[in-house]
Amino acid sequence: MSAATTRSRTPDRLCAEAVDLARSAAEEAAAPGVVGEHSGLVSEGDRVVTHFFECKEFGYRGWRWAVTVARASRAKLVTLDEVVLLPGPDALQAPEWVPWSERLRPGDMGPGDLLPTDAEDLRLEPGYSGEDEPLPNSAVSAAGSATAAASVELAADLADAEDADITAGPPSAFTVVPARGSIAAVAEELGMRRARVLSRYGLHSAADRWEDAYGPKTPMAQAAPATCVSCGFLVAIGGSLGQAFGVCTNEFAPADGRVVSLAYGCGGHSEAAVMPKPPVPPPHVIDETIVDPFPLRPAADSGSVGTDTDEAVADLGHS
Repeated sequence: MSAATTRSRTPDRLCAEAVDLARSAAEEAAAPGVVGEHSGLVSEGDRVVTHFFECKEFGYRGWRWAVTVARASRAKLVTLDEVVLLPGPDALQAPEWVPWSERLRPGDMGPGDLLPTDAEDLRLEPGYSGEDEPLPNSAVSAAGSATAAASVELAADLADAEDADITAGPPSAFTVVPARGSIAAVAEELGMRRARVLSRYGLHSAADRWEDAYGPKTPMAQAAPATCVSCGFLVAIGGSLGQAFGVCTNEFAPADGRVVSLAYGCGGHSEAAVMPKPPVPPPHVIDETIVDPFPLRPAADSGSVGTDTDEAVADLGHS
Protein backbone atom coordinates (compact mmCIF):
# COMPACT_ATOMS: atom_id res chain seq x y z
CA MET A 1 0.00 0.00 0.00
CA SER A 2 1.43 3.37 -1.01
CA ALA A 3 2.02 6.23 1.40
CA ALA A 4 -0.59 8.38 -0.41
CA THR A 5 -3.42 5.98 0.47
CA THR A 6 -2.31 5.27 4.05
CA ARG A 7 -4.48 6.91 6.71
CA SER A 8 -2.78 8.27 9.79
CA ARG A 9 -4.11 6.85 13.04
CA THR A 10 -2.92 9.92 14.97
CA PRO A 11 -5.07 13.02 14.34
CA ASP A 12 -3.29 16.07 13.03
CA ARG A 13 -2.57 18.44 15.94
CA LEU A 14 -3.65 21.66 14.27
CA CYS A 15 -6.80 20.10 12.86
CA ALA A 16 -7.63 18.51 16.23
CA GLU A 17 -7.29 21.89 17.93
CA ALA A 18 -9.68 23.60 15.48
CA VAL A 19 -12.73 22.92 17.67
CA ASP A 20 -13.95 26.52 17.58
CA LEU A 21 -13.76 26.60 13.79
CA ALA A 22 -15.76 23.38 13.58
CA ARG A 23 -18.38 24.62 16.06
CA SER A 24 -18.84 27.88 14.20
CA ALA A 25 -19.40 25.99 10.97
CA ALA A 26 -21.94 23.65 12.62
CA GLU A 27 -23.86 26.54 14.20
CA GLU A 28 -23.97 28.32 10.87
CA ALA A 29 -25.43 25.25 9.13
CA ALA A 30 -27.85 24.29 11.91
CA ALA A 31 -30.67 26.14 13.62
CA PRO A 32 -29.76 28.30 16.64
CA GLY A 33 -29.29 26.37 19.86
CA VAL A 34 -29.26 22.84 18.43
CA VAL A 35 -25.48 22.29 18.42
CA GLY A 36 -24.42 20.67 21.68
CA GLU A 37 -21.16 19.77 23.31
CA HIS A 38 -18.11 18.47 21.49
CA SER A 39 -18.35 14.65 21.64
CA GLY A 40 -15.08 13.60 20.03
CA LEU A 41 -13.12 13.49 16.83
CA VAL A 42 -11.74 10.99 14.37
CA SER A 43 -8.86 11.08 11.95
CA GLU A 44 -10.00 10.68 8.35
CA GLY A 45 -6.49 10.73 6.89
CA ASP A 46 -3.35 12.82 6.74
CA ARG A 47 -4.25 16.32 8.02
CA VAL A 48 -7.99 15.56 7.83
CA VAL A 49 -10.04 15.42 11.06
CA THR A 50 -13.79 15.18 11.68
CA HIS A 51 -15.20 16.80 14.83
CA PHE A 52 -18.51 15.58 16.31
CA PHE A 53 -21.01 17.75 18.21
CA GLU A 54 -24.18 16.61 19.93
CA CYS A 55 -27.46 17.42 18.20
CA LYS A 56 -30.25 18.87 20.37
CA GLU A 57 -32.82 18.95 17.61
CA PHE A 58 -36.12 17.29 18.60
CA GLY A 59 -36.60 13.95 16.88
CA TYR A 60 -32.86 13.44 16.23
CA ARG A 61 -31.89 11.54 19.33
CA GLY A 62 -28.37 10.13 19.02
CA TRP A 63 -27.50 12.16 15.90
CA ARG A 64 -24.30 14.20 15.67
CA TRP A 65 -23.08 17.18 13.72
CA ALA A 66 -19.95 16.08 11.85
CA VAL A 67 -17.61 18.85 10.77
CA THR A 68 -14.57 17.87 8.72
CA VAL A 69 -11.55 20.21 8.67
CA ALA A 70 -8.26 19.87 6.83
CA ARG A 71 -5.05 21.70 6.05
CA ALA A 72 -2.60 21.55 3.21
CA SER A 73 0.87 20.10 3.49
CA ARG A 74 3.30 22.47 5.27
CA ALA A 75 0.45 24.94 5.90
CA LYS A 76 -0.64 26.13 9.31
CA LEU A 77 -4.07 27.38 8.23
CA VAL A 78 -6.90 24.95 8.91
CA THR A 79 -9.80 25.18 6.48
CA LEU A 80 -13.35 23.86 6.52
CA ASP A 81 -14.15 20.82 4.39
CA GLU A 82 -17.83 19.89 4.98
CA VAL A 83 -20.64 19.96 7.58
CA VAL A 84 -23.20 17.20 7.77
CA LEU A 85 -25.66 15.70 10.28
CA LEU A 86 -24.96 11.98 10.75
CA PRO A 87 -26.57 9.29 12.92
CA GLY A 88 -24.59 7.97 15.85
CA PRO A 89 -24.32 4.37 17.05
CA ASP A 90 -27.58 4.61 19.06
CA ALA A 91 -29.36 7.13 16.85
CA LEU A 92 -33.10 7.00 16.30
CA GLN A 93 -33.57 6.27 12.60
CA ALA A 94 -36.40 5.40 10.29
CA PRO A 95 -36.59 1.73 9.31
CA GLU A 96 -35.04 0.69 6.04
CA TRP A 97 -37.37 1.32 3.13
CA VAL A 98 -38.94 -1.84 1.77
CA PRO A 99 -40.99 -1.96 -1.46
CA TRP A 100 -44.71 -2.43 -0.95
CA SER A 101 -44.60 -5.77 -2.74
CA GLU A 102 -42.24 -7.07 -0.04
CA ARG A 103 -43.81 -5.10 2.82
CA LEU A 104 -47.37 -6.36 2.33
CA ARG A 105 -48.41 -9.12 4.69
CA PRO A 106 -51.47 -11.40 4.84
CA GLY A 107 -54.36 -9.61 6.49
CA ASP A 108 -53.25 -6.09 5.49
CA MET A 109 -55.92 -5.66 2.83
CA GLY A 110 -59.13 -3.92 3.82
CA PRO A 111 -62.50 -3.25 2.17
CA GLY A 112 -62.02 -1.41 -1.12
CA ASP A 113 -58.27 -2.15 -1.39
CA LEU A 114 -56.94 -3.42 -4.70
CA LEU A 115 -53.87 -5.65 -4.88
CA PRO A 116 -52.35 -5.65 -8.39
CA THR A 117 -50.38 -8.68 -9.50
CA ASP A 118 -47.25 -8.45 -11.56
CA ALA A 119 -47.45 -9.65 -15.14
CA GLU A 120 -44.46 -11.90 -14.40
CA ASP A 121 -45.76 -13.13 -11.03
CA LEU A 122 -44.10 -16.48 -10.36
CA ARG A 123 -47.22 -17.74 -8.62
CA LEU A 124 -49.27 -17.55 -11.83
CA GLU A 125 -48.99 -18.88 -15.33
CA PRO A 126 -51.09 -18.35 -18.47
CA GLY A 127 -54.38 -20.22 -18.65
CA TYR A 128 -56.36 -21.24 -21.70
CA SER A 129 -57.01 -18.17 -23.88
CA GLY A 130 -58.66 -19.94 -26.81
CA GLU A 131 -55.76 -19.43 -29.19
CA ASP A 132 -55.20 -23.19 -29.44
CA GLU A 133 -58.74 -23.84 -30.63
CA PRO A 134 -58.58 -25.91 -33.86
CA LEU A 135 -59.79 -24.40 -37.09
CA PRO A 136 -63.44 -25.05 -38.03
CA ASN A 137 -62.43 -27.14 -41.05
CA SER A 138 -59.88 -29.27 -39.19
CA ALA A 139 -60.36 -32.96 -38.50
CA VAL A 140 -60.24 -32.43 -34.76
CA SER A 141 -63.00 -29.87 -34.87
CA ALA A 142 -65.19 -32.01 -37.12
CA ALA A 143 -64.76 -34.99 -34.82
CA GLY A 144 -65.52 -32.88 -31.77
CA SER A 145 -68.73 -31.04 -32.50
CA ALA A 146 -70.42 -29.45 -35.49
CA THR A 147 -72.10 -26.98 -33.17
CA ALA A 148 -68.78 -25.56 -32.07
CA ALA A 149 -67.72 -24.97 -35.67
CA ALA A 150 -71.05 -23.32 -36.45
CA SER A 151 -70.72 -20.99 -33.48
CA VAL A 152 -67.21 -19.98 -34.53
CA GLU A 153 -68.38 -19.22 -38.06
CA LEU A 154 -71.35 -17.28 -36.75
CA ALA A 155 -69.12 -15.18 -34.52
CA ALA A 156 -66.80 -14.47 -37.45
CA ASP A 157 -69.75 -13.41 -39.64
CA LEU A 158 -71.03 -11.07 -36.95
CA ALA A 159 -67.62 -9.54 -36.49
CA ASP A 160 -67.24 -8.94 -40.22
CA ALA A 161 -70.72 -7.46 -40.44
CA GLU A 162 -70.14 -5.00 -37.62
CA ASP A 163 -66.57 -4.27 -38.73
CA ALA A 164 -65.41 -4.84 -35.17
CA ASP A 165 -61.85 -5.38 -34.01
CA ILE A 166 -61.39 -8.74 -32.31
CA THR A 167 -58.96 -8.42 -29.43
CA ALA A 168 -57.85 -11.13 -27.09
CA GLY A 169 -59.55 -10.58 -23.78
CA PRO A 170 -59.54 -12.37 -20.43
CA PRO A 171 -61.57 -15.59 -20.21
CA SER A 172 -63.83 -13.84 -17.69
CA ALA A 173 -65.27 -11.92 -20.63
CA PHE A 174 -66.38 -15.10 -22.42
CA THR A 175 -70.13 -14.98 -22.95
CA VAL A 176 -70.54 -18.12 -25.05
CA VAL A 177 -70.71 -21.41 -23.21
CA PRO A 178 -68.16 -23.75 -24.77
CA ALA A 179 -69.61 -26.56 -26.81
CA ARG A 180 -69.45 -30.06 -25.43
CA GLY A 181 -66.43 -31.97 -26.64
CA SER A 182 -64.39 -28.89 -27.53
CA ILE A 183 -61.04 -27.93 -26.06
CA ALA A 184 -62.67 -24.97 -24.35
CA ALA A 185 -65.13 -27.31 -22.62
CA VAL A 186 -62.29 -29.45 -21.31
CA ALA A 187 -60.46 -26.35 -20.11
CA GLU A 188 -63.65 -25.17 -18.42
CA GLU A 189 -64.02 -28.47 -16.60
CA LEU A 190 -60.40 -28.45 -15.43
CA GLY A 191 -60.64 -24.84 -14.25
CA MET A 192 -58.09 -23.67 -16.83
CA ARG A 193 -60.33 -21.32 -18.81
CA ARG A 194 -59.00 -18.21 -17.10
CA ALA A 195 -56.47 -15.55 -18.00
CA ARG A 196 -53.94 -16.95 -15.52
CA VAL A 197 -53.88 -19.97 -13.24
CA LEU A 198 -51.68 -21.09 -10.39
CA SER A 199 -48.22 -22.18 -11.41
CA ARG A 200 -46.32 -25.03 -9.79
CA TYR A 201 -44.48 -22.49 -7.67
CA GLY A 202 -47.78 -20.92 -6.60
CA LEU A 203 -49.17 -24.31 -5.61
CA HIS A 204 -46.11 -25.20 -3.53
CA SER A 205 -46.08 -21.75 -1.92
CA ALA A 206 -49.73 -22.05 -0.86
CA ALA A 207 -49.22 -25.61 0.37
CA ASP A 208 -46.22 -24.63 2.50
CA ARG A 209 -48.09 -21.66 3.95
CA TRP A 210 -51.19 -23.69 4.84
CA GLU A 211 -49.15 -26.51 6.32
CA ASP A 212 -47.23 -24.11 8.53
CA ALA A 213 -50.50 -22.74 9.93
CA TYR A 214 -52.57 -25.94 10.12
CA GLY A 215 -50.23 -28.83 9.53
CA PRO A 216 -49.08 -31.95 11.35
CA LYS A 217 -46.19 -30.19 13.09
CA THR A 218 -48.35 -27.68 14.99
CA PRO A 219 -48.84 -28.18 18.75
CA MET A 220 -52.59 -28.67 18.24
CA ALA A 221 -52.03 -31.51 15.77
CA GLN A 222 -49.41 -33.14 17.97
CA ALA A 223 -51.92 -33.41 20.83
CA ALA A 224 -54.92 -34.41 18.67
CA PRO A 225 -56.50 -37.83 19.09
CA ALA A 226 -56.77 -38.35 15.32
CA THR A 227 -56.09 -36.58 12.01
CA CYS A 228 -58.48 -34.61 9.84
CA VAL A 229 -58.49 -37.24 7.10
CA SER A 230 -60.87 -39.34 9.25
CA CYS A 231 -62.92 -36.43 10.61
CA GLY A 232 -66.53 -36.03 9.55
CA PHE A 233 -66.25 -32.22 9.64
CA LEU A 234 -63.69 -32.15 6.81
CA VAL A 235 -64.92 -31.01 3.40
CA ALA A 236 -62.80 -32.06 0.44
CA ILE A 237 -61.54 -29.52 -2.11
CA GLY A 238 -60.90 -30.06 -5.79
CA GLY A 239 -57.71 -29.84 -7.78
CA SER A 240 -54.29 -31.16 -6.95
CA LEU A 241 -54.31 -29.46 -3.54
CA GLY A 242 -57.28 -31.62 -2.58
CA GLN A 243 -54.93 -34.57 -2.24
CA ALA A 244 -53.37 -33.01 0.85
CA PHE A 245 -55.82 -30.36 2.13
CA GLY A 246 -59.46 -29.82 2.98
CA VAL A 247 -61.72 -27.28 4.71
CA CYS A 248 -62.74 -27.58 8.36
CA THR A 249 -66.46 -27.02 9.08
CA ASN A 250 -66.54 -27.57 12.84
CA GLU A 251 -67.64 -24.26 14.37
CA PHE A 252 -65.98 -25.13 17.68
CA ALA A 253 -62.64 -26.14 16.15
CA PRO A 254 -59.72 -23.67 16.02
CA ALA A 255 -59.50 -24.08 12.23
CA ASP A 256 -63.18 -23.55 11.41
CA GLY A 257 -63.48 -22.26 7.84
CA ARG A 258 -59.75 -22.66 7.23
CA VAL A 259 -57.83 -24.85 4.81
CA VAL A 260 -56.19 -27.59 6.87
CA SER A 261 -53.80 -30.37 6.07
CA LEU A 262 -55.23 -33.87 6.04
CA ALA A 263 -52.57 -34.70 8.63
CA TYR A 264 -53.74 -31.88 10.92
CA GLY A 265 -55.97 -32.61 13.89
CA CYS A 266 -57.57 -31.11 16.98
CA GLY A 267 -59.77 -32.08 19.89
CA GLY A 268 -62.88 -31.36 17.84
CA HIS A 269 -62.51 -34.53 15.79
CA SER A 270 -65.90 -36.03 15.01
CA GLU A 271 -64.91 -39.41 16.44
CA ALA A 272 -62.66 -38.22 19.25
CA ALA A 273 -65.20 -38.43 22.05
CA VAL A 274 -68.58 -39.70 20.94
CA MET A 275 -71.21 -39.02 23.61
CA PRO A 276 -72.70 -42.34 24.87
CA LYS A 277 -76.43 -42.94 24.76
CA PRO A 278 -78.25 -42.48 28.06
CA PRO A 279 -78.58 -45.83 29.91
CA VAL A 280 -82.00 -47.51 29.89
CA PRO A 281 -83.04 -48.45 33.43
CA PRO A 282 -83.95 -52.12 34.02
CA PRO A 283 -87.62 -53.01 34.57
CA HIS A 284 -88.93 -52.93 38.16
CA VAL A 285 -89.17 -56.18 40.04
CA ILE A 286 -92.46 -55.08 41.59
CA ASP A 287 -94.65 -52.65 39.74
CA GLU A 288 -96.57 -50.71 42.38
CA THR A 289 -98.69 -48.87 39.83
CA ILE A 290 -100.70 -51.96 38.82
CA VAL A 291 -103.47 -53.39 41.08
CA ASP A 292 -103.53 -57.17 41.28
CA PRO A 293 -106.84 -58.69 42.65
CA PHE A 294 -106.41 -61.50 45.20
CA PRO A 295 -109.49 -63.64 46.32
CA LEU A 296 -110.09 -63.96 50.06
CA ARG A 297 -110.99 -67.66 49.89
CA PRO A 298 -110.33 -70.25 47.29
CA ALA A 299 -113.60 -71.38 45.72
CA ALA A 300 -114.35 -74.82 44.32
CA ASP A 301 -117.11 -73.64 41.94
CA SER A 302 -119.13 -70.57 41.23
CA GLY A 303 -122.17 -71.72 43.25
CA SER A 304 -120.30 -72.13 46.45
CA VAL A 305 -118.81 -68.73 45.95
CA GLY A 306 -122.29 -67.17 45.82
CA THR A 307 -123.51 -69.05 48.94
CA ASP A 308 -120.50 -68.05 50.93
CA THR A 309 -120.97 -64.46 49.91
CA ASP A 310 -124.69 -64.45 51.00
CA GLU A 311 -123.82 -65.97 54.34
CA ALA A 312 -121.14 -63.34 54.91
CA VAL A 313 -123.65 -60.59 54.15
CA ALA A 314 -126.23 -62.10 56.46
CA ASP A 315 -123.73 -62.34 59.30
CA LEU A 316 -122.88 -58.67 58.87
CA GLY A 317 -126.59 -57.75 59.04
CA HIS A 318 -127.19 -59.60 62.30
CA SER A 319 -124.19 -58.07 63.86
